[in-house]
Amino acid sequence: MKKTTTKAFNTKGAVLLGIGSMVGAGVFIVIGQAGAVAGNMVWFAFILGGIIALLSGYSLAKLALRYPSRGGITEYLIQSFGDTIFTGVVSILFYFSQLVAIAAVAKSFGIYSSALMGLDTPIYSSLFALFILLFFMGVQLLGSGMIAKFENIIVGIKVSILVVFVGVALFYIEPSRLAIPTDIHINSLIFAVGLTFFAYQGFSVITNTVEDMENPKQTMLRAMIIAIVSVMVLYISISIVVFGNLSLGAITEAKDYALAEAAKPMFGVWGFKIIAVTALLATASAINATLYAATEISYTMAKRSKLPQRYEFHVAQSYEGVIISTILIIPMMLFFNLSQITTVAALVVLLVQGITHIGHLRQIKETKAHPFMIGITIVTTLGIAGLMMVENFSKSPQILYYLMGMIVMAFLIELILRFKHQRELKKQEN
Repeated sequence: MKKTTTKAFNTKGAVLLGIGSMVGAGVFIVIGQAGAVAGNMVWFAFILGGIIALLSGYSLAKLALRYPSRGGITEYLIQSFGDTIFTGVVSILFYFSQLVAIAAVAKSFGIYSSALMGLDTPIYSSLFALFILLFFMGVQLLGSGMIAKFENIIVGIKVSILVVFVGVALFYIEPSRLAIPTDIHINSLIFAVGLTFFAYQGFSVITNTVEDMENPKQTMLRAMIIAIVSVMVLYISISIVVFGNLSLGAITEAKDYALAEAAKPMFGVWGFKIIAVTALLATASAINATLYAATEISYTMAKRSKLPQRYEFHVAQSYEGVIISTILIIPMMLFFNLSQITTVAALVVLLVQGITHIGHLRQIKETKAHPFMIGITIVTTLGIAGLMMVENFSKSPQILYYLMGMIVMAFLIELILRFKHQRELKKQEN
């Protein structure tokens, strides 16, 4: 008699994993940075970023159903572009972007922890960040079932607290702070849209669960839409509350913990502490969910002869890839400038997503997706990325240098793997 295997992710589990991956980077990192460039129009940037995320989510869901794989975007690139250096470089870039995102969220966890405990120094924030990263490395080694159980608990707690906070804070906002400015700078707004899209980027984690998902044909697209729309509503509400209760100057000054600062007018110091603890929960679950995706990517790339074989070795119920990924994250977390590296990660995510959707056009007969939807997705993701680069060229050229550095590094790694180790990309047979 054939033994049935219980899948780790039903619709609820996949939705909570997606929400857990998104909520954290968006509210507790990006909102202050976006506010510094777009002012009180951040709520509108979150709407536009959410729409782009929904379009991208549709494309990725269709690809996931046709090419189910733990590797997600990595697998779709291989299916679309085949065994090429280009595919390898883009795959490695996407892997890098996941690691950078984890580094940024872990650093945010460290900042909130040190501020909450009155130890607001770089040394303590780095120690807290290192602790949480190593903790979730251990969680990952227990397997995907543990990941789903953890998300079910922590997402419910943090979302409930944020919903209560928003519900109360809406009664304290000053409408004048939310007045639409007459001198809106379109370039700044577009830049903010790019940052807010990065806040949603955790939605791609849902596609990585397809092999662990119950009835994916019914679950995948439904979970993707529910997760993104839920987070969009939450982000818009929170941005209205934050900018309705604090001046732009106060938000810019406290951009690393703007949400907790926004709780002070209503709840005083205890409000700051409660939201700071919620931030710790949010960033922790984002690390948990995103580290799952990053290690699955490294595993699939190794299985397809893409990364060194040591990524495939088993440790406990998971793979050594989780340990190596953690080691790669640590120096970025400790030494990179948070604001700059977050912008670089946003650009890389937009570029990789846009290229993935271009590849989708080549496979559209296989996926049966709507060509117009995929076309709009390509235009929006690559268009925002291009405009962000133009904006940075004059204001922060070092960000483009970092981006080029990542691309060159990915190219060199690809050449070494391809020619020195005589390895090639392999499609997963479906």
